[in-house]
Amino acid sequence: MPQTVIPQLRMTDAAISVPFYQRLGFAIDWEHRFAPDMPLFVQISREGQQMFLSEHTGDCEPGGAVYFHVPDVDALHAAFVAAGAPVFRPPADVPWGGREMMVIDPDHNRLRFATQGD
Repeated sequence: MPQTVIPQLRMTDAAISVPFYQRLGFAIDWEHRFAPDMPLFVQISREGQQMFLSEHTGDCEPGGAVYFHVPDVDALHAAFVAAGAPVFRPPADVPWGGREMMVIDPDHNRLRFATQGD
């Protein structure tokens, strides 16, 4: 099934946030500014999962959260570490089954990456 919801997170400085997400393996799909001096709105994606990042103050507030299902959280953790991306909480088993890790972006948005248990 294709992704039917696109999460949106607030970023306060695109010059810091966008490279952070690129270190996590996200690609920039497209970006938009109403004028050169206006805030940036960008769509990023990673392995088929899309997300919006917005510098517009009225879109949302910093401190959001997104939960990503991934095939192998341990391999993803190794890739993040190799890319120099800070991991707040490394992969660990969770009581509800599977394994999760957490990354926190420069705007205190929480990104959880999880592999479901058997």
